[in-house]
Order: sequence, then C-alpha cells, then structure tokens
Amino acid sequence: MIAMDKSSTAVDYLLMATTTNTSFWLALHRRAATAVQPVYAQVQPDDLDRATPCADWNLQQLLRHMVGQDHGFAAAVRADVGVDVFHPRPLGADIASTLSSSVTEAHQSFAQADPDRSILLPEFEMRRFPLATVIGFHFIDTLVHGWDVAAAIGIPVHYHPELIAAALTQARGVPDGPSRSKPGAAFGRPLTGSSGSQPWSEALRWLGRDPGWTAPGI
Repeated sequence: MIAMDKSSTAVDYLLMATTTNTSFWLALHRRAATAVQPVYAQVQPDDLDRATPCADWNLQQLLRHMVGQDHGFAAAVRADVGVDVFHPRPLGADIASTLSSSVTEAHQSFAQADPDRSILLPEFEMRRFPLATVIGFHFIDTLVHGWDVAAAIGIPVHYHPELIAAALTQARGVPDGPSRSKPGAAFGRPLTGSSGSQPWSEALRWLGRDPGWTAPGI
C-alpha cells in the first residue's frame, strides 16, 4: 500500500526527527498535510460504511475523528482547551473539502503559534508539551490516518522516504500500554512480525496496524 520515491536522505531525517526544532517540524508537517491530499480527494459518500484498519471504526467514524483531532490541535495551540474540543465532528456535504480544510487549519495554527508557549493537551493526561512536540504528534497522526483512509478505499499512498523515516521515529516514541487497547484508541498495541527492510511497514506495526490489511470487497 506504499509507493516510495527512491531518491532519499532518509537516514538524515531519521536522525533529525528527534529534534525539538519547531521550524523543522513545521516543514515536515506541511509536507505530510500535502501528502494526504490525494487520498482525501478520492473519498466518496458511498465509502463511509467501509471497514478501516482501525477495528472499532468504519470510515465515517474514522474521518469524523480525524476532523475532530485537527480542530482540537488547532485550538490547543491557540489557547488552553478542554477535551471536548477534540471530539469527532461532522463531515459535511463535501467530505474531501472538510478533510482538506481541517488539516490545513491545524497546520496554519501551528505556523502562527508562539514557539515558546507550552501546549496543554487534555487527551494526554492534561500534560503540557513544547510546540515542536505537539506538531510531531499531529504529524504522525496525519500520515497514519491518511494510510488508514487509503487502505479503506483501496488506493496506495505516496509518502516520501524522508517523511517515512520521521514517521518511524515518531511511531517508536508512542508509549505502549493498556490505553492503546481501549475502544476508540487511535493506535493499537504493537504487532509482532517482520517488516523486513520496509520502514513504513515497521511504523505501522509499531502503531498496531497490519501493513497488509485490505478492506473487505476491494
């Protein structure tokens, strides 16, 4: 399900992705938001009942979650907010436009935020994080959920190796634990099995996704 650009400085990005430099993460996030647009553009109303790699959600539930997270992150970097701001949101009549505008809003909010402000994330036990860390959280959400959507509708994603390398670093940093087994958790428990030399497959496994998952009927 992943088509890769073979020109790569992925090793450099694998090392750099641990940085807390806000400009670095903003640039990566912009590229991630761009990379998922072709997937968003292909979602049709008839797809909403399709199964997704997120076992608890059909595609409509996943997309509503994604939009809620986009708006929640956007709001959180502007001011302290409650967990309700992150709740799922309606998709509207133009699904692709809703998805595109919500991830764009998140990116614009990151770009306009005070880089020195610590961000309260109520879904993370009411903890505060540096802006760069928060952007990194949303970066991995964007790419992985983009793949979830693509898998649900049976199309490939085209992520550059630099994005994949950074995503793998972020995936490895997501804490494991019982919370990842709860219904509605964005990421499941890590899966065992070999991903060979495929870093995107490894990232998916770390986040509880089966890289070979395909939607029924596709």
